[in-house]
Amino acid sequence: MERFRADCRMVRWDRPCEPHKREGVHCRGCAYYDPVATRILVVKLDALGDVLRTTCILPAIREKHPRAQITWITMPEAVPLLQHNPLVDRILPYGPDALAVLGVERFDLALCLDTAPRSAALGTLSKAARKRGFGVDADGRVFPFNREALGWFLMGLFDDLKKANRRTYQDIVMEICGLGGMRQEITLRITEEEREFADRFAARAGIPSGSARGRVSLIGINTGSGSRWRMKQWPEGRCVDLIRMLARDRRIRLLLFGGRDEIERNAAIRGAAGKALIDTGCGNSIREFISLVGLCDLMVASDSLGLHVALGLGKKVVGLFGPTSAAEIDMYGRGAKIVADADCACCYLHDCGRTPSCMDRITAAQVCAAVRRLLPLPPRGRART
Repeated sequence: MERFRADCRMVRWDRPCEPHKREGVHCRGCAYYDPVATRILVVKLDALGDVLRTTCILPAIREKHPRAQITWITMPEAVPLLQHNPLVDRILPYGPDALAVLGVERFDLALCLDTAPRSAALGTLSKAARKRGFGVDADGRVFPFNREALGWFLMGLFDDLKKANRRTYQDIVMEICGLGGMRQEITLRITEEEREFADRFAARAGIPSGSARGRVSLIGINTGSGSRWRMKQWPEGRCVDLIRMLARDRRIRLLLFGGRDEIERNAAIRGAAGKALIDTGCGNSIREFISLVGLCDLMVASDSLGLHVALGLGKKVVGLFGPTSAAEIDMYGRGAKIVADADCACCYLHDCGRTPSCMDRITAAQVCAAVRRLLPLPPRGRART
Protein backbone atom coordinates (compact mmCIF):
# COMPACT_ATOMS: atom_id res chain seq x y z
CA MET A 1 0.00 0.00 0.00
CA GLU A 2 1.41 3.37 -0.98
CA ARG A 3 2.27 5.68 1.91
CA PHE A 4 1.08 9.25 1.82
CA ARG A 5 1.85 12.38 3.81
CA ALA A 6 -1.20 13.07 5.93
CA ASP A 7 0.21 16.34 7.30
CA CYS A 8 0.43 17.99 3.87
CA ARG A 9 -1.65 21.08 3.24
CA MET A 10 -2.57 19.72 -0.20
CA VAL A 11 -4.47 16.67 1.12
CA ARG A 12 -8.22 16.83 0.35
CA TRP A 13 -9.17 13.35 1.71
CA ASP A 14 -12.27 12.81 -0.43
CA ARG A 15 -10.49 13.46 -3.74
CA PRO A 16 -6.97 13.64 -5.18
CA CYS A 17 -4.92 16.73 -4.40
CA GLU A 18 -4.41 19.40 -7.04
CA PRO A 19 -0.75 18.53 -7.84
CA HIS A 20 -1.74 14.90 -8.44
CA LYS A 21 -4.68 15.85 -10.67
CA ARG A 22 -2.54 18.33 -12.58
CA GLU A 23 0.75 16.42 -12.90
CA GLY A 24 0.07 12.91 -11.64
CA VAL A 25 2.60 13.22 -8.79
CA HIS A 26 2.53 10.96 -5.71
CA CYS A 27 3.60 11.78 -2.17
CA ARG A 28 7.04 10.12 -2.39
CA GLY A 29 9.46 12.87 -3.45
CA CYS A 30 6.64 15.34 -4.24
CA ALA A 31 7.99 18.88 -4.73
CA TYR A 32 4.70 20.34 -3.54
CA TYR A 33 4.82 18.80 -0.07
CA ASP A 34 3.82 21.54 2.40
CA PRO A 35 3.54 20.24 5.98
CA VAL A 36 1.11 21.95 8.34
CA ALA A 37 2.69 23.02 11.62
CA THR A 38 -0.16 25.04 13.17
CA ARG A 39 -3.92 24.60 12.81
CA ILE A 40 -5.84 27.85 13.29
CA LEU A 41 -9.62 28.33 13.46
CA VAL A 42 -11.25 31.68 12.72
CA VAL A 43 -14.91 32.20 13.65
CA LYS A 44 -16.47 35.32 12.16
CA LEU A 45 -20.09 34.94 11.09
CA ASP A 46 -21.70 38.37 10.79
CA ALA A 47 -22.13 40.83 9.11
CA LEU A 48 -20.92 40.87 5.49
CA GLY A 49 -18.86 44.04 5.80
CA ASP A 50 -17.44 42.92 9.13
CA VAL A 51 -16.45 39.52 7.73
CA LEU A 52 -14.62 41.20 4.88
CA ARG A 53 -12.74 43.71 7.01
CA THR A 54 -11.72 40.92 9.40
CA THR A 55 -9.62 39.44 6.57
CA CYS A 56 -7.05 42.01 7.70
CA ILE A 57 -5.81 39.38 10.18
CA LEU A 58 -4.82 36.89 7.48
CA PRO A 59 -1.50 38.36 6.24
CA ALA A 60 -0.30 38.75 9.82
CA ILE A 61 -1.32 35.18 10.73
CA ARG A 62 0.65 33.89 7.75
CA GLU A 63 3.64 36.00 8.73
CA LYS A 64 3.56 34.85 12.35
CA HIS A 65 2.65 31.23 11.54
CA PRO A 66 4.05 30.57 8.05
CA ARG A 67 3.01 26.89 8.08
CA ALA A 68 -0.48 27.48 9.44
CA GLN A 69 -3.58 25.84 8.06
CA ILE A 70 -6.42 28.36 8.41
CA THR A 71 -10.04 27.24 8.68
CA TRP A 72 -12.73 29.98 8.68
CA ILE A 73 -16.34 29.45 9.78
CA THR A 74 -18.79 32.06 8.51
CA MET A 75 -22.42 32.40 7.46
CA PRO A 76 -23.28 30.86 4.06
CA GLU A 77 -24.03 34.27 2.55
CA ALA A 78 -20.56 35.51 3.55
CA VAL A 79 -18.66 32.60 1.97
CA PRO A 80 -18.16 34.43 -1.38
CA LEU A 81 -16.22 37.16 0.43
CA LEU A 82 -13.55 34.59 1.35
CA GLN A 83 -13.50 32.69 -1.93
CA HIS A 84 -10.32 32.87 -4.04
CA ASN A 85 -8.43 34.17 -1.00
CA PRO A 86 -5.11 32.30 -1.06
CA LEU A 87 -4.61 32.94 2.66
CA VAL A 88 -7.61 30.79 3.69
CA ASP A 89 -7.23 27.01 3.38
CA ARG A 90 -10.80 25.96 4.20
CA ILE A 91 -14.11 27.87 4.39
CA LEU A 92 -16.91 26.24 6.39
CA PRO A 93 -20.45 27.65 6.14
CA TYR A 94 -22.15 27.81 9.53
CA GLY A 95 -24.34 24.73 9.87
CA PRO A 96 -24.12 20.96 10.42
CA ASP A 97 -20.81 20.52 8.60
CA ALA A 98 -19.10 23.20 10.68
CA LEU A 99 -20.52 21.79 13.92
CA ALA A 100 -19.32 18.29 12.96
CA VAL A 101 -15.79 19.63 12.41
CA LEU A 102 -15.82 21.37 15.80
CA GLY A 103 -16.96 18.15 17.43
CA VAL A 104 -14.02 16.17 16.09
CA GLU A 105 -11.04 18.27 15.02
CA ARG A 106 -8.45 19.88 17.26
CA PHE A 107 -6.84 23.26 16.65
CA ASP A 108 -3.78 24.94 18.06
CA LEU A 109 -5.46 28.36 18.13
CA ALA A 110 -9.10 29.52 17.88
CA LEU A 111 -9.91 33.14 17.08
CA CYS A 112 -13.60 33.74 17.78
CA LEU A 113 -14.26 37.35 16.89
CA ASP A 114 -18.03 37.81 17.38
CA THR A 115 -19.72 38.63 20.69
CA ALA A 116 -23.08 37.35 19.44
CA PRO A 117 -23.99 34.23 21.51
CA ARG A 118 -24.34 32.01 18.43
CA SER A 119 -20.82 32.86 17.32
CA ALA A 120 -19.25 32.83 20.77
CA ALA A 121 -20.71 29.37 21.39
CA LEU A 122 -18.57 28.07 18.52
CA GLY A 123 -15.52 29.45 20.28
CA THR A 124 -16.41 27.50 23.40
CA LEU A 125 -17.15 24.33 21.40
CA SER A 126 -13.85 24.43 19.56
CA LYS A 127 -11.19 21.99 20.71
CA ALA A 128 -8.34 24.49 20.69
CA ALA A 129 -5.26 24.60 22.87
CA ARG A 130 -5.44 28.41 22.93
CA LYS A 131 -8.44 30.66 22.43
CA ARG A 132 -8.72 34.38 21.84
CA GLY A 133 -11.86 36.45 21.38
CA PHE A 134 -15.16 35.35 22.85
CA GLY A 135 -16.91 32.31 24.25
CA VAL A 136 -20.11 31.37 26.10
CA ASP A 137 -20.25 29.76 29.54
CA ALA A 138 -22.68 27.09 30.80
CA ASP A 139 -25.17 29.77 31.83
CA GLY A 140 -25.28 31.27 28.34
CA ARG A 141 -23.17 34.30 29.25
CA VAL A 142 -20.70 35.62 26.69
CA PHE A 143 -17.23 36.36 28.02
CA PRO A 144 -13.83 37.39 26.59
CA PHE A 145 -11.20 34.67 26.42
CA ASN A 146 -8.33 37.16 26.76
CA ARG A 147 -7.90 40.61 28.29
CA GLU A 148 -7.27 42.22 24.90
CA ALA A 149 -10.87 41.34 23.95
CA LEU A 150 -12.43 43.09 26.96
CA GLY A 151 -12.57 46.58 25.44
CA TRP A 152 -14.44 45.43 22.32
CA PHE A 153 -16.74 43.32 24.49
CA LEU A 154 -17.70 46.35 26.59
CA MET A 155 -18.19 48.55 23.52
CA GLY A 156 -20.82 46.09 22.37
CA LEU A 157 -22.71 46.59 25.64
CA PHE A 158 -22.48 50.36 26.11
CA ASP A 159 -23.15 52.92 23.37
CA ASP A 160 -21.20 55.68 25.12
CA LEU A 161 -18.02 53.57 25.04
CA LYS A 162 -18.61 52.85 21.36
CA LYS A 163 -19.01 56.57 20.63
CA ALA A 164 -15.89 57.48 22.60
CA ASN A 165 -13.72 54.93 20.78
CA ARG A 166 -11.09 56.34 18.39
CA ARG A 167 -9.40 53.11 17.32
CA THR A 168 -10.10 51.37 14.03
CA TYR A 169 -11.79 47.99 13.99
CA GLN A 170 -8.71 46.55 12.33
CA ASP A 171 -6.45 47.81 15.09
CA ILE A 172 -8.77 46.38 17.74
CA VAL A 173 -9.25 42.96 16.14
CA MET A 174 -5.54 42.58 15.46
CA GLU A 175 -4.82 43.18 19.14
CA ILE A 176 -7.48 40.65 20.15
CA CYS A 177 -5.77 38.08 17.92
CA GLY A 178 -2.33 38.78 19.38
CA LEU A 179 -1.17 40.43 16.16
CA GLY A 180 -0.89 44.02 17.33
CA GLY A 181 1.51 46.23 15.39
CA MET A 182 1.50 44.02 12.28
CA ARG A 183 0.15 45.00 8.85
CA GLN A 184 -3.61 44.88 8.59
CA GLU A 185 -4.95 45.39 5.06
CA ILE A 186 -8.23 43.83 3.97
CA THR A 187 -7.47 40.92 1.61
CA LEU A 188 -9.74 40.50 -1.40
CA ARG A 189 -8.95 38.98 -4.79
CA ILE A 190 -10.69 39.19 -8.16
CA THR A 191 -10.17 36.27 -10.54
CA GLU A 192 -9.37 36.65 -14.21
CA GLU A 193 -12.84 35.35 -15.10
CA GLU A 194 -14.39 38.00 -12.86
CA ARG A 195 -12.31 40.72 -14.51
CA GLU A 196 -13.61 39.53 -17.86
CA PHE A 197 -17.19 39.73 -16.53
CA ALA A 198 -16.59 43.35 -15.51
CA ASP A 199 -14.95 44.16 -18.84
CA ARG A 200 -17.96 42.80 -20.72
CA PHE A 201 -20.26 44.97 -18.62
CA ALA A 202 -18.07 48.01 -19.28
CA ALA A 203 -18.19 47.38 -23.01
CA ARG A 204 -21.99 47.15 -22.98
CA ALA A 205 -22.20 50.35 -20.94
CA GLY A 206 -19.95 52.25 -23.34
CA ILE A 207 -17.14 52.72 -20.84
CA PRO A 208 -13.86 53.33 -22.71
CA SER A 209 -11.18 50.67 -22.63
CA GLY A 210 -7.50 50.51 -23.50
CA SER A 211 -5.70 53.84 -23.88
CA ALA A 212 -9.03 55.72 -23.91
CA ARG A 213 -9.75 54.46 -20.36
CA GLY A 214 -7.17 56.91 -19.01
CA ARG A 215 -9.26 59.85 -20.20
CA VAL A 216 -12.16 59.14 -17.83
CA SER A 217 -12.57 58.63 -14.10
CA LEU A 218 -15.12 56.05 -12.95
CA ILE A 219 -16.89 56.92 -9.70
CA GLY A 220 -19.12 54.41 -7.93
CA ILE A 221 -22.18 55.52 -5.97
CA ASN A 222 -23.26 53.06 -3.26
CA THR A 223 -25.22 55.01 -0.65
CA GLY A 224 -27.86 52.48 0.39
CA SER A 225 -27.61 50.36 3.51
CA GLY A 226 -29.76 47.28 3.11
CA SER A 227 -32.80 46.62 5.28
CA ARG A 228 -31.16 46.14 8.67
CA TRP A 229 -29.53 49.57 9.01
CA ARG A 230 -31.96 51.87 7.22
CA MET A 231 -30.62 54.96 9.01
CA LYS A 232 -27.16 54.52 7.44
CA GLN A 233 -28.39 55.28 3.94
CA TRP A 234 -27.85 58.72 2.42
CA PRO A 235 -31.17 60.32 1.36
CA GLU A 236 -32.06 59.80 -2.29
CA GLY A 237 -32.33 63.52 -2.95
CA ARG A 238 -28.82 64.19 -1.68
CA CYS A 239 -27.50 61.37 -3.83
CA VAL A 240 -29.20 62.77 -6.94
CA ASP A 241 -27.76 66.22 -6.21
CA LEU A 242 -24.25 64.73 -6.05
CA ILE A 243 -24.73 62.86 -9.31
CA ARG A 244 -25.84 66.03 -11.07
CA MET A 245 -22.85 67.96 -9.72
CA LEU A 246 -20.31 65.35 -10.80
CA ALA A 247 -21.97 64.67 -14.15
CA ARG A 248 -21.23 68.22 -15.29
CA ASP A 249 -17.65 67.14 -15.91
CA ARG A 250 -17.47 65.05 -19.07
CA ARG A 251 -14.33 63.32 -17.80
CA ILE A 252 -16.40 61.51 -15.16
CA ARG A 253 -18.56 58.41 -15.52
CA LEU A 254 -20.87 57.47 -12.64
CA LEU A 255 -21.80 53.88 -11.73
CA LEU A 256 -24.76 53.20 -9.43
CA PHE A 257 -24.43 50.20 -7.09
CA GLY A 258 -26.91 48.47 -4.83
CA GLY A 259 -28.25 45.19 -3.52
CA ARG A 260 -31.61 43.50 -3.56
CA ASP A 261 -32.91 45.76 -0.78
CA GLU A 262 -32.18 48.87 -2.87
CA ILE A 263 -34.18 48.04 -6.00
CA GLU A 264 -36.84 50.71 -5.46
CA ARG A 265 -34.39 53.24 -4.05
CA ASN A 266 -31.99 52.91 -6.99
CA ALA A 267 -34.85 53.05 -9.49
CA ALA A 268 -35.87 56.40 -8.01
CA ILE A 269 -32.30 57.70 -8.14
CA ARG A 270 -31.87 56.48 -11.70
CA GLY A 271 -35.15 58.09 -12.74
CA ALA A 272 -34.14 61.47 -11.31
CA ALA A 273 -30.54 61.39 -12.53
CA GLY A 274 -31.30 60.24 -16.07
CA LYS A 275 -28.58 59.40 -18.58
CA ALA A 276 -25.83 60.71 -16.29
CA LEU A 277 -25.81 57.36 -14.51
CA ILE A 278 -24.75 53.82 -15.44
CA ASP A 279 -26.78 51.35 -13.39
CA THR A 280 -24.84 48.20 -12.44
CA GLY A 281 -28.07 46.58 -11.22
CA CYS A 282 -29.26 45.26 -7.86
CA GLY A 283 -29.33 41.56 -8.73
CA ASN A 284 -25.63 40.83 -8.92
CA SER A 285 -24.08 38.06 -6.87
CA ILE A 286 -21.52 39.15 -4.29
CA ARG A 287 -18.65 38.11 -6.56
CA GLU A 288 -20.19 39.99 -9.51
CA PHE A 289 -20.65 43.05 -7.27
CA ILE A 290 -16.99 42.85 -6.25
CA SER A 291 -15.82 42.58 -9.86
CA LEU A 292 -17.88 45.62 -10.90
CA VAL A 293 -16.51 47.68 -8.01
CA GLY A 294 -13.12 46.76 -9.46
CA LEU A 295 -13.91 49.01 -12.44
CA CYS A 296 -14.07 52.12 -10.26
CA ASP A 297 -11.36 54.62 -9.46
CA LEU A 298 -13.28 55.92 -6.44
CA MET A 299 -16.34 54.84 -4.48
CA VAL A 300 -18.79 57.10 -2.62
CA ALA A 301 -20.43 54.86 -0.02
CA SER A 302 -22.34 54.77 3.20
CA ASP A 303 -21.04 52.50 5.95
CA SER A 304 -21.83 49.35 3.98
CA LEU A 305 -20.35 46.31 2.28
CA GLY A 306 -19.55 48.45 -0.77
CA LEU A 307 -17.24 50.63 1.30
CA HIS A 308 -15.26 47.63 2.58
CA VAL A 309 -15.10 46.02 -0.87
CA ALA A 310 -13.71 49.23 -2.37
CA LEU A 311 -11.10 49.50 0.38
CA GLY A 312 -10.20 45.83 -0.05
CA LEU A 313 -9.59 46.43 -3.76
CA GLY A 314 -7.34 49.42 -3.06
CA LYS A 315 -9.80 52.02 -4.35
CA LYS A 316 -10.14 55.57 -3.13
CA VAL A 317 -13.24 55.97 -0.98
CA VAL A 318 -15.43 58.77 0.33
CA GLY A 319 -17.31 57.30 3.29
CA LEU A 320 -20.51 58.80 4.72
CA PHE A 321 -21.20 58.28 8.41
CA GLY A 322 -24.08 59.12 10.74
CA PRO A 323 -25.45 56.49 13.12
CA THR A 324 -22.33 54.30 13.07
CA SER A 325 -18.71 54.85 14.07
CA ALA A 326 -16.47 56.57 11.55
CA ALA A 327 -13.49 56.08 13.86
CA GLU A 328 -13.65 52.31 13.40
CA ILE A 329 -13.15 52.53 9.64
CA ASP A 330 -9.55 52.35 8.43
CA MET A 331 -9.24 54.20 5.13
CA TYR A 332 -5.61 53.10 4.70
CA GLY A 333 -4.62 56.64 3.71
CA ARG A 334 -6.64 56.61 0.50
CA GLY A 335 -10.02 57.89 1.62
CA ALA A 336 -12.02 60.64 3.26
CA LYS A 337 -14.64 60.35 5.98
CA ILE A 338 -17.59 62.71 6.05
CA VAL A 339 -19.29 62.55 9.43
CA ALA A 340 -22.73 64.03 10.02
CA ASP A 341 -22.67 67.28 11.99
CA ALA A 342 -25.00 66.05 14.72
CA ASP A 343 -24.39 65.65 18.44
CA CYS A 344 -26.24 62.34 18.35
CA ALA A 345 -24.04 60.81 15.62
CA CYS A 346 -22.77 57.29 16.31
CA CYS A 347 -26.00 56.41 18.13
CA TYR A 348 -26.40 52.96 16.55
CA LEU A 349 -30.18 53.41 16.40
CA HIS A 350 -32.12 51.48 13.78
CA ASP A 351 -34.85 54.13 13.65
CA CYS A 352 -34.86 57.84 14.42
CA GLY A 353 -37.54 60.55 14.35
CA ARG A 354 -35.18 63.53 14.21
CA THR A 355 -35.55 65.92 11.28
CA PRO A 356 -33.25 66.36 9.52
CA SER A 357 -31.65 63.00 10.23
CA CYS A 358 -27.91 62.82 10.76
CA MET A 359 -27.34 61.48 7.23
CA ASP A 360 -29.51 64.24 5.76
CA ARG A 361 -27.09 66.76 7.29
CA ILE A 362 -24.36 65.57 4.90
CA THR A 363 -24.64 67.77 1.81
CA ALA A 364 -23.88 66.92 -1.79
CA ALA A 365 -21.44 69.84 -1.90
CA GLN A 366 -19.40 68.31 0.95
CA VAL A 367 -19.20 64.96 -0.80
CA CYS A 368 -18.40 66.50 -4.18
CA ALA A 369 -15.54 68.50 -2.67
CA ALA A 370 -14.12 65.36 -1.04
CA VAL A 371 -14.32 63.47 -4.34
CA ARG A 372 -12.43 66.21 -6.16
CA ARG A 373 -9.73 66.34 -3.48
CA LEU A 374 -9.15 62.60 -3.69
CA LEU A 375 -9.44 62.09 -7.42
CA PRO A 376 -7.39 64.32 -9.71
CA LEU A 377 -9.22 64.25 -13.02
CA PRO A 378 -7.64 63.19 -16.32
CA PRO A 379 -6.56 65.92 -18.77
CA ARG A 380 -9.41 67.49 -20.64
CA GLY A 381 -10.15 66.01 -24.02
CA ARG A 382 -12.66 63.77 -25.71
CA ALA A 383 -13.76 61.71 -22.76
CA ARG A 384 -17.05 60.27 -24.01
CA THR A 385 -16.91 57.70 -26.77
